[in-house]
Amino acid sequence: MGFSFRNLIRGKPEPEQSEPEQSEPEQSVENVSRIEIADNPIESIMTEIYLRELAFQRAIQILAKMLGKCEIRTFLNGDEIFRDEYYTWNYEPNRNQNKQQFFDKLIEKMFRNGEALVVAGIDGQLYVADSFCTTRSALYGNTYSQVQIDDYTFQRSFRSTDVLYLKPNWKNVNTILQGLYGSYAKLIQYGAKTFMQSHGSKGTLDISAVAQNSKNFDDTLKKLLNDYFKTFFESENAVLPLFEGYTFTETNRSKNYNETTTRDIKALYDDVFDFTARAIGIPPSILKGDVQDNSKAIDELLTVALDPLAGSLESEINRKKYGKAVLKGSRCMVDTSHVKHVDIFSNATQIDKLVQSGTHTINMILRAMGQPQINEEWANQHFITKNYSTVQDLLNSLEGGGENGGNGKNTE
Repeated sequence: MGFSFRNLIRGKPEPEQSEPEQSEPEQSVENVSRIEIADNPIESIMTEIYLRELAFQRAIQILAKMLGKCEIRTFLNGDEIFRDEYYTWNYEPNRNQNKQQFFDKLIEKMFRNGEALVVAGIDGQLYVADSFCTTRSALYGNTYSQVQIDDYTFQRSFRSTDVLYLKPNWKNVNTILQGLYGSYAKLIQYGAKTFMQSHGSKGTLDISAVAQNSKNFDDTLKKLLNDYFKTFFESENAVLPLFEGYTFTETNRSKNYNETTTRDIKALYDDVFDFTARAIGIPPSILKGDVQDNSKAIDELLTVALDPLAGSLESEINRKKYGKAVLKGSRCMVDTSHVKHVDIFSNATQIDKLVQSGTHTINMILRAMGQPQINEEWANQHFITKNYSTVQDLLNSLEGGGENGGNGKNTE
């Protein structure tokens, strides 16, 4: 007998063909069945997966780009030097990566995996490990084996003193974020579903008893639902042809678009960026790309996010590379002063104050602004105006003035 729309609508089995009904339906009684019609079924959406990855990638990219703008300065016995180590950190950590690409991978490993390992090859090149195994030892230091970089796996093990091992300042940040994402995904799905339902087209299809008992009822209904209604709902402007005995009534003719809008869904998306930013330590306005009145947010970003990250890298390099030689001035310094953009014209007054107060030389100012330095001796000298003097100099000048009658002239 099989499935038929007639059985679905009328709720009773289809009569056997061998025993056709002889009696005609009563035309005076208008029996009407009703079907609810909706245009597009609500399917399971996976948008929040891409959204949370976008927020996470954006956050770690901000940190990586800021760290890539830092100058890693090297010192030997208190004097700044520009040798192989300086070139390695600031230009070419290895043959396959420049400085920015190196830090992009380093920061992603730190926050996605909760740890990052930097190893040095035989020729002194630096690599961020893709995977490794750790053998922990509280007394003798950890050992790292099966260190893999791209398609190459080191056959030897690395001692803790031979590598740079970095972790975020907060524990299991990615695990915590994944838990938040999982619970918040339901709200995003509900908001999207509510928006689609409130803006979709719905209606009821009234079918008379005469139409239900027609000979080709099943085929007619299938064609109406699968062809006519589908085209009608998907078209911007359309006319719906109906057979005799069929009446379509739109149930949401007066749609209330104020109940759920795309702005409501965007607010849910912004919430994902907000708690991602707070978990990693970035001001939410920076992560979302807001540019109005963000000077305080940038200062907070540099102080709360970048400085601890740079300090962690600097400390790890110094204790593994230089050891106690840092006490004699041999060290590495991650200079974060180059991160914030400096407009030399809008900051001309502040630059002048730095020079005339004697705190910075001309070349120090040029270096901080990313400008070429001057190869002249005077560019490395400190200048100070006569407006600045010590208390002792002031007292000496007053005593000298008293001997001359207070006006600098001889009173004889």
